Amino acid sequence: MNTISEYYSDPSFTIFKVPEWRAKFYKFLSVEVWGNLPSNLQRALSSWYSSVYDKPYSKKIIEPYIRLNYADKNYLEKFRPPNGKKEFESFQDFFIREFRELPNNESDWVWPCEGLLCDEEKVENLEYVQIKSDLRSVATVFGLSQKDIPKKHTFTNVFLHNKNYHRIHSPIDATITRIQHVPGDLVVLRPWIYKQNPSLPAFRNERYNIDLQDANGNMWYLSIVGGPAVGTIELSPGIAVGNKVTKLQELSLFYLGSTCCMAAPVPPRFHTKNTFVEVGIPY
Repeated sequence: MNTISEYYSDPSFTIFKVPEWRAKFYKFLSVEVWGNLPSNLQRALSSWYSSVYDKPYSKKIIEPYIRLNYADKNYLEKFRPPNGKKEFESFQDFFIREFRELPNNESDWVWPCEGLLCDEEKVENLEYVQIKSDLRSVATVFGLSQKDIPKKHTFTNVFLHNKNYHRIHSPIDATITRIQHVPGDLVVLRPWIYKQNPSLPAFRNERYNIDLQDANGNMWYLSIVGGPAVGTIELSPGIAVGNKVTKLQELSLFYLGSTCCMAAPVPPRFHTKNTFVEVGIPY
């Protein structure tokens, strides 16, 4: 039986197989059923669902969740509760945890997020995607026209599993030249149910697009994409058009589920499709 591999966030790549028939069924539920609900209803249901994790009792989930999902039982020691809190007061606090100390390396270009690199290709090689009655190019993800993104740029899509760190950081030292909020759907993000096009949700889901210009005048395009159960995509303090950001400065955070797309003037040097990337390691 044909299968689709799911790579969990562990660097050891613990994998389980999703049968082809199940992937197709999940895609049908996501795109044809949930995806055809009005967007405002999707957001309302997602907000209601995510609010469960704001309740104080939900903090009881954190310890067993860590035991279940991380080989390193001291995993939480490198993080702190968000917003200056002394302790994690809910599961949502764990979900939007902060680094105690940001990763540190000398590379000029780093990965902005943690997760599975589920798509990686030159822009010029990417095909159009049919979304309902529209034919969309990869530039649609970033809210731009085809002529705006150089064909030699490399498109990447990193899927953030629920257990991954859910803050997005700048991959470079740069100036913010554009910020755009794109309203949209909140279809399921998991790439293994979209076998032919793992980035399909990024073409239609709600997202924030941020354009960054580096010191050499090259443009880096980021798209921060929400999915089901995302109550909020929140920009970080100081993230505004015209402001400068430093490498690894925080750009945004997600309240549950997400994916991060990027179109960069250089390809990844050490990672290929279906490998695990982490915040701050060389791009």
